[in-house]
Amino acid sequence: MPNKKSAKKALRQNIKRRARNRSQRSALRTFIKKFRRAVATGDLETARSLFPFVTKKLDQAAAKHLIHKNAAARTKSRLAKLLNKAGSAAAAS
Repeated sequence: MPNKKSAKKALRQNIKRRARNRSQRSALRTFIKKFRRAVATGDLETARSLFPFVTKKLDQAAAKHLIHKNAAARTKSRLAKLLNKAGSAAAAS
């Protein structure tokens, strides 16, 4: 346990920040799962409408240092690749 007043305050702040970050990270993962589920079930209209929203959320998370900017870029790339692959497979059949 912290002994100094400033350390006690820092601990309180860290607890609040951790809770906020966990909540936001969880929400981000939920949006990504919804997008992946839409692609997996073949609901391409929903996936296409979710894609800009998910990429925006990833960019915002990277801007707030919730995730690393390269992790956001990598995830966006993989999701776009997934959507394009599903779209081309649907067009071919």
